[in-house]
Amino acid sequence: MTVAHPARIYNYLIGGKDNYESDRAVAEQLIAINPLARAGALRNREFALRAVRAMVADHGIDQILDLGAGIPSRPNVHEVARAENPATVVAYVDNDPIVLAHDRALLAVEPGVVTALGDLTDPPSVLGAPELDGLIDWSRPVGVVLAAVFHFVPEDRDPTGIVAAYRDRMAPGSAVAISMLTTEGGDPGEMDRAQRDYRATQGLTFRDRARIEEFFAGFDVVEPGVVHPALWRPTQVPPTEVAGSVAMLAGLGVRR
Repeated sequence: MTVAHPARIYNYLIGGKDNYESDRAVAEQLIAINPLARAGALRNREFALRAVRAMVADHGIDQILDLGAGIPSRPNVHEVARAENPATVVAYVDNDPIVLAHDRALLAVEPGVVTALGDLTDPPSVLGAPELDGLIDWSRPVGVVLAAVFHFVPEDRDPTGIVAAYRDRMAPGSAVAISMLTTEGGDPGEMDRAQRDYRATQGLTFRDRARIEEFFAGFDVVEPGVVHPALWRPTQVPPTEVAGSVAMLAGLGVRR
């Protein structure tokens, strides 16, 4: 409780209640660096939910795997997915027992929704998790959500290789939603301060557009392409709080 936690920091930024003073203090430091840090977190969350809706409504996917799910806030991924297709099954995976405890208490309360402890950077352990057995049918299209997680994975962990491991298990017609911090449009000084102040285990890695687009190898990126989260099929035009918000890029790709 006295040490800031990445999932609880993010929970605070998007308006959640599952956080402590230590988390709020770090979050406020981030807001001091960039007053639109909270807006950036909210726009990313909104992108993830719109991407899930597109997976189900536009691509007929009825099974979702949310990796690095974090502490839930409403609406949840399964609520959005099931609004389009009530038969959709959803698995939430996170590597932190604190997050898992929250998720199991708040999410896994209905059939077809499970939570699992797993490290997304270790695909075999996630793909072989017993909670997914009998729930996720890998012979059929699956939607995988990787929202705001890969900036915690440094280059020496081969992040594109991690995505490829999931891709190779996914049937054609599957989809992946990815968002992460970018150097594009960001202020170098703000990025340095964020890396120093954000007390995540492995720090933060900002990537340029070309590097982020490599994460979609083997997928066909759907319109509008890899863009700021607020610009990905916004529900209002023009979208709000883009300029000056946290520099991120996001996209949705469909498995070939």
